[in-house]
Amino acid sequence: MNGDPMHAHAIHAGPSPRRSTVAVDVGGVTVGGGAPVVVQSMTNTDTADVERTVAQVAALARAGSEIVRITVDRDEAAAAVPHIRERLDRMGVTVPLVGDFHFIGHKLLADHPACAEALEKYRINPGNVGFREKRDRQFAAIVETAISHGKTVRIGVNWGSLDQALLTRLMDENAASAAPLTAAAVTREAMVRSALISAEQAEEIGLARNRIILSAKVSQVQELIAVYRMLAARTDHALHLGLTEAGMGSKGIVASSAAMGILLQDGIGDTIRVSLTPEPGGDRTLEVKVAQELLQTMGFRAFVPVVAACPGCGRTTSTLFQELAKEIQDNIAERMPVWRETYPGVEALQVAVMGCIVNGPGESKHADIGISLPGTGETPAAPVFIDGRKAMTLRGTTIAAEFKQIVEDYIEKRFGRARSDIEAA
Repeated sequence: MNGDPMHAHAIHAGPSPRRSTVAVDVGGVTVGGGAPVVVQSMTNTDTADVERTVAQVAALARAGSEIVRITVDRDEAAAAVPHIRERLDRMGVTVPLVGDFHFIGHKLLADHPACAEALEKYRINPGNVGFREKRDRQFAAIVETAISHGKTVRIGVNWGSLDQALLTRLMDENAASAAPLTAAAVTREAMVRSALISAEQAEEIGLARNRIILSAKVSQVQELIAVYRMLAARTDHALHLGLTEAGMGSKGIVASSAAMGILLQDGIGDTIRVSLTPEPGGDRTLEVKVAQELLQTMGFRAFVPVVAACPGCGRTTSTLFQELAKEIQDNIAERMPVWRETYPGVEALQVAVMGCIVNGPGESKHADIGISLPGTGETPAAPVFIDGRKAMTLRGTTIAAEFKQIVEDYIEKRFGRARSDIEAA
């Protein structure tokens, strides 16, 4: 955008602040302001295909995505958005929808007011919202639409489509400097300035600070950490966190977790998305599960009961503990939609399935409920620990079935009472 209020800042990362204190409402979901970190995702369907898009949004929401972004790239997609919203509402799927706009977002929002109303947030990229003299005018048009409909805007900078005029100017200034920095450092500064300048312009137009979310995405772990530390040090806006183009499979999972884990530990990030490339025919909801597991593993949120299981070694030649751990994990995944409604707080449950005497009893005592199965050469008995104390010992061929029932009974006794207390209050 025109003007540069950040010109006095040197190109440096600065200290890492706490998570944003500005609370942003996105269709009833609070981002920032001390709220728990929000999980979001994005469809990969053609938004103009209402049926497929509704099905995928619903699947992502049921997997735990609290906000879902959809592509709005042409008239047919914009026209489909209100129908998608209506279908989801009839299904009881109330997840907020975000429109992802590039190049012609101002026109699509103006030509399709029902789309503008059906979306809870507009995502725009300062690098391609408009070029040259059209940039400010088209940016302002989107912001004014957001204001008139009471919507939130995410200003999402991406190093693959960075404002070239701003980047060129900073590169020229850096080249003329007595102590020039690396091109990577200048690029990071251009990303941060692009986000901050755009946010300032949006506020000048009249968009409230609590209607703005910022992001600055790159696809390299160390670059993401550096640019978000810079951004967080220079603003209190709510921040959307994600490693763009993270990749496929374990590579994408590890890269996203490494980058976002460090930033979340720094207190940076109010909403996150794990941008995984799905395998051909793969499950899109995997990115939601990974985001949830990252937050739960780090202790920021609880989504599902945790099953701790030993990895196995030469002492655990029996596969019983592996089979039991899988059965418990699968049973939890299958039952969670019901348990979440029936047993408030069940997501905090910790279960341990261990394979020998070395760490088995100790790990089982640390869990809410745990079992230590016999390893090679050990007595064929499996002590069960409940709330840190040995409760019983299981023997024979029905250990797995008996332990699963014990887990079910424990959930009913502990968390069923929690529901009764809530209803009585």
